[in-house]
Amino acid sequence: MVIMYVALLWAIELVDRSLGLNLYRLGVYPGELHGLWGILFAPLLHGSWSHLASNSFALLLLGTALLYGYPRAARPVLVLVYIGSGIGVWLFARHSYHFGASGLTHGMMFFIFTTGILRGDRLSIALSLIVFFLYGGMVWTIFPQEPGISYESHFFGAACGVVAAVLFRDRDPRPPEKKYSWEDEEAESEDEFPLNEQ
Repeated sequence: MVIMYVALLWAIELVDRSLGLNLYRLGVYPGELHGLWGILFAPLLHGSWSHLASNSFALLLLGTALLYGYPRAARPVLVLVYIGSGIGVWLFARHSYHFGASGLTHGMMFFIFTTGILRGDRLSIALSLIVFFLYGGMVWTIFPQEPGISYESHFFGAACGVVAAVLFRDRDPRPPEKKYSWEDEEAESEDEFPLNEQ
């Protein structure tokens, strides 16, 4: 699923560059009716090959982590981040075309990281630490930096990821807690020799 989406992004960019279609005009343009189309199309469009490449790696890694760790929550999370970030940009962002899958990558990263904190099981914590180690720098990109970068997409993607974590954190069952043999032995010894608290 993730590979197919990334392949679609590359196909769209190839057609756009080859035919000179200037598809960026299908991005989100805040406050304008024609800019509403961008809520659906903006995450499919990119401004350069390097922009697409950096988002592709993030999509592959974060998308795989999301589907592996939270297969039941993945679909509603992606829908909320995809649509919600676009709506946020249309309502509040600067008047310019906003496009790219960065809102989606930020949403996935913030969902996985926040869910690890909220759930606290070993798998969630491990995924949370991995994605933060790889993409923790995304925390800084939700603030204004370079003029040509849509930090608004990053911000609203991240915000939707956090909201999704709160809403869908328990949609997937928690993995069974592994019990070690020494824990059983410890419990048995406590039964045999109960402690007297003073």
